[in-house]
Amino acid sequence: MSDALARSAKAGSSAPPKPSPKPNAVVAVLALAGIVVSLMQTLVIPIVPELPKYLHASSSDTIWAVTATLLAASVATPVVGRLGDMFGKRRMLLVSIVLLVAGSVVCALSDSLIPMIAGRTLQGLAAAVVPLGISIMRDILPKERLTSSIALMGASLGVGGALGLPIAAFVADRFNWHILFWTSAALGVVAFALILTIVPESAVRAGGRFDLIGALGLSTALISLLLAVSKGSDWGWTSTTTLGLFATAALVLLAWGAYELRTAEPLVDLRTLARRQVLLTNLASVAFGFSMFAMSLVLPQLLQLPQATGYGLGKSMLTVGLVLAPQGLVMMAMAPVSAAISKTKGPKVTLMIGAVIVAAGYSLNIVLMSQVWHLILVSCIIGAGIGFAYGAMPALIMGAVPATETAAANSLNTLMRSIGTSFASALAGVILAQMTTNFGTAALPSENGFKVVMAMGAGAAVLALVVAAFIPRHRPVAATAPAAAGSAEPDRSAEVTEVPEVTGAKS
Repeated sequence: MSDALARSAKAGSSAPPKPSPKPNAVVAVLALAGIVVSLMQTLVIPIVPELPKYLHASSSDTIWAVTATLLAASVATPVVGRLGDMFGKRRMLLVSIVLLVAGSVVCALSDSLIPMIAGRTLQGLAAAVVPLGISIMRDILPKERLTSSIALMGASLGVGGALGLPIAAFVADRFNWHILFWTSAALGVVAFALILTIVPESAVRAGGRFDLIGALGLSTALISLLLAVSKGSDWGWTSTTTLGLFATAALVLLAWGAYELRTAEPLVDLRTLARRQVLLTNLASVAFGFSMFAMSLVLPQLLQLPQATGYGLGKSMLTVGLVLAPQGLVMMAMAPVSAAISKTKGPKVTLMIGAVIVAAGYSLNIVLMSQVWHLILVSCIIGAGIGFAYGAMPALIMGAVPATETAAANSLNTLMRSIGTSFASALAGVILAQMTTNFGTAALPSENGFKVVMAMGAGAAVLALVVAAFIPRHRPVAATAPAAAGSAEPDRSAEVTEVPEVTGAKS
């Protein structure tokens, strides 16, 4: 008997008891955190034209309040994801929310450029909240709730972005602009308290040593690339600065890749990243990121341009927000539909359906762009397609990586979408700057210019469809995968989706 008790005590000490979370509460809190982060990214949009007056700086300088967030997010997303796998996803989620609150307070107290840029940088460091939340769901939720919860978490990005724009426009139009950031800080505090109270920590840990050299190398390459892409139109695409940044990004990425392949505990496991399912899903994510932003760039301009142009609708920023708001609700409504299709047909099919819907929406937009209801219809169709895709991509990623790498893998997938968004912004900006029409003393983007950008959005969605078609076919899993090494939790990759017939999900 004493031997049995000793063995029982030993087993209990090596494997902490599993948390017993309330699934509905956990999903609601994590989705709220995702909405808060996406709200943060949207809040500044209505005041961008007024920032030079608010901050007593030039327009070329105040745009750094947007660029700084993009650069910080590109650095934080893969790094925080890896730290989450190593030291606890909930822990890093709480750290991210703290950075969001700190950045919001700094912005709320700002009346000059430097503090505003510092605050927006801190806010950008919270960008890993959604991939961390998805990874937490994989570790602690019952498998029957997982697919629908992941789809809902992915949709939270669209919901926060769509609802944030009209709210921010209304507040900025009627109150002091600092209230926007105080609101962001307050929402962050609420999200922090709820996560601390309701969301348990996952027992799945990778452990090991953090790859500081890999983190610095990847950060340098990403900052160089995104800085060149986002500022190339201002500096000149053939300028020494722009070309130098592109060259730096290419050289550092090559050196970083060689280092990551040699190191025992890399920041990014490139061999896992090269698996067919992971690689093709990430490539499709770049195309979807490109396609999604094309709509965000075109529709607000069409709504705000003067009616005298013949194609502008002459509406306010508040109206723009109200027109785009239904898109976020459609994305939320599509989450259970996306999950149902992924369960029955697999997330690959869901991703392909999303690509077809997005391409159809852009194609329709080319011929329907003269009435407000036209743009509401188009934005809802495109939002439905994005809702399908955002629910499918994390499932595809997690179905091909070990449980100890889910946060890093999801974070990289999020980063791929951001890279696609940055390239869409740059390319669409060039097209709209070149294809103009004279309106008084000003040169405005022409109607044909907008149609070309919409055609690009449709083309990017078709490209995502083609890439997704080559993702390996799947077969149902008969049994749960074995436990990850050194983990108290089983490897749940098979519970998210299905295992590839050919490639498998080897660790």
